[in-house]
Amino acid sequence: MGEISIKINIADRVYPLKVNMEEEEIIRRAAKLINDRIKDYQENYAVRDKQDLLSMCVLHYATSALKADKKVSVEDTEIAEKVYEIDYLLSNFFDRQ
Repeated sequence: MGEISIKINIADRVYPLKVNMEEEEIIRRAAKLINDRIKDYQENYAVRDKQDLLSMCVLHYATSALKADKKVSVEDTEIAEKVYEIDYLLSNFFDRQ
């Protein structure tokens, strides 16, 4: 599909973007998540500077992304170990035949 022009508002600033049509909803949802997180920080902390709020938001999402990557990596390792165990057992079984 083609590109479209959209405007995204993050922290009271408008950003014009060109995005693929299929990505538009994801980008709009991401902007809403960011704005909701900023609002939450404004309400719960004595921080008013938009730059500080954006930095806290970026730190939150970067930390979440790293945790998710680590979790996937651990799960992949566990699955690989199970596959090697099954392969070993099957190889031994068929070698005896």
